[in-house]
Amino acid sequence: MTIIFKLISYLEGISYLLILFVTMPLKYLFASPEPNKVIGMAHGVLFLLYIVFAILMKYEKKWNNKTLFIVLLCSIIPFGTFWMDKKYLSKN
Repeated sequence: MTIIFKLISYLEGISYLLILFVTMPLKYLFASPEPNKVIGMAHGVLFLLYIVFAILMKYEKKWNNKTLFIVLLCSIIPFGTFWMDKKYLSKN
């Protein structure tokens, strides 16, 4: 399950960065909302999967509530999911 969560966290992180640095500028600076709709929908699905898998990983990795909170918080901080992977998933 760790491999699946790693994949979801990377995709969620990439989709978040695409929204922040590509599709939002396109939407507000160039009046092109279509990319934001597509990437936004994908990001929404990935975000929900991230939350579900983070909760499942809490039990698999025997994380305490503080660790789960940090992992969940990483999903709303730009580049946070990449740091989370190195800190909590790359350990044995």
